[in-house]
Amino acid sequence: MQDFVEQDIGEIVAADARAAGVFDQFGIDFCCGGHRSFADACLVAGADPEAVRCALEVLAREAADGNVDVRQWPVDRLVEHILLNHHAYMRVAMPTIAHHLSKLVIVHGERHPELARVSAEFDVLRHELQQHLMKEERVLFPYIRELAACTDGRPSVSPFGTIENPIRMMEREHREAGDELHVIRELTDGYTPPADGCTTYRVCFAELEQFERDLHRHVHLENHVLFPRAVALEQRAADGPVDALNAEAL
Repeated sequence: MQDFVEQDIGEIVAADARAAGVFDQFGIDFCCGGHRSFADACLVAGADPEAVRCALEVLAREAADGNVDVRQWPVDRLVEHILLNHHAYMRVAMPTIAHHLSKLVIVHGERHPELARVSAEFDVLRHELQQHLMKEERVLFPYIRELAACTDGRPSVSPFGTIENPIRMMEREHREAGDELHVIRELTDGYTPPADGCTTYRVCFAELEQFERDLHRHVHLENHVLFPRAVALEQRAADGPVDALNAEAL
């Protein structure tokens, strides 16, 4: 990681997933903003580049145990990880958070009118993400898996032309989800419950913060690891037959 200052933020997290925690700590966007340079990302977040660099160097000096470079995973394993760890989490978390927000609006809405807007914003986000997950699971991910399994250069014809078309759509929806969560973060003062907040208030805000944190990791894995691999696989298939060893490397 010693050359991380020369890398994009997304590349740093792809090389060492633990860096995501550092960027979260400093408010640096490593998912939708992952293509920014280290310096630009620190500038946008208002973070001290030297402090961020020192925190990352601590990681570099730590034992490498548990440090997973997801870029080395086979595509099928990466897709399965996203489905089991992120898609499944979202399907459980979204209705739970929505229920808690509805309860908060009923109990605390008169004293905290911002809760009604938080609940409305989250309902919009939840609906959009449900459609987003379905598109990935039913269309995009199966085709990516087919590309990864193809070793003779002849995958089935895609229903969307080049794979870059649905990827652009997914990336746009990622940005929109991030923008909507940013609004919720501002409305809740960084997910800080008020002094008169009940246990449900505190639990719900903690759930929202965890949801945002998970979405950052989820989007990062897709935007900066899975999608570039899928584009490369499609290009390989277009160029001609791929031997099994090279296909596994992708």
